[in-house]
Amino acid sequence: MSKSILVLLQIFFLCCTSKTDHQTFSNQASSYQQPVLFKIIKDIPLPPGYQRIKDTGNSFTEWLRSVPLKKDNRVYLYNGSLKRNQMAQFAVLNIPVGNKDLQQCADAVMRLRAEYLFAVKRFNEISFTDNTGKEYKWLGKNDRKEFESYLQNVFGWCNSASLEKQLKSVDDFYNIQPGDVLIKGGFPGHAMLITDVAINTEGKKILMLAQSYMPAQDIHIVKNPSDESMSPWYEINDNSEIVTPEYLFYKNQLRRW
Repeated sequence: MSKSILVLLQIFFLCCTSKTDHQTFSNQASSYQQPVLFKIIKDIPLPPGYQRIKDTGNSFTEWLRSVPLKKDNRVYLYNGSLKRNQMAQFAVLNIPVGNKDLQQCADAVMRLRAEYLFAVKRFNEISFTDNTGKEYKWLGKNDRKEFESYLQNVFGWCNSASLEKQLKSVDDFYNIQPGDVLIKGGFPGHAMLITDVAINTEGKKILMLAQSYMPAQDIHIVKNPSDESMSPWYEINDNSEIVTPEYLFYKNQLRRW
């Protein structure tokens, strides 16, 4: 089944020059021009006063934090060409994209969830549904080649609309967890994965987001276009909107596996 064309939302970056205690963090973030600084997601520094939320071992949270980052933070499309917009990403995940125009937005979310379950050998939990409710279960074990073929089939039949139906709604946005999904199901639609969450002593939380887009492209951590001093972290505030470089979400669009 072919993918629907996603209408790109053009959002202008609202950059601000920080003269607060975020300045050190901002300098660290801008130095990502030397990507050797960050080898995995957990290496990406926090703003002052924040700590990553705790989690027990072998969880989706810890797995996401250990996902490796590419040394080259340019985003490439499935066909090897550069994405036209190179201003959205902070870092690029070292996760396969394939050589077909399949692993787009919701597909990248499904890829990361499936890769985690595959890595911890919870094979019977790897399952996705299409818009008719048909289930696509992984019936194999450690066969990597067959697993890739399975995922390509899932990406062909499942999308943001079907994934939104499969996931559970999260009523309280402040209870957000790594692995949760911001999703607008539809034709077009979009989906982004929360890769990490941190909290400070005052109880304020921040989050980090990853996406793929159209055409199929490298999964990447996105910048925060509204607050350069916090980027790539997003502060949870009273606003109902989450403004990302290429899409606008609302807090009532948060979902969980």
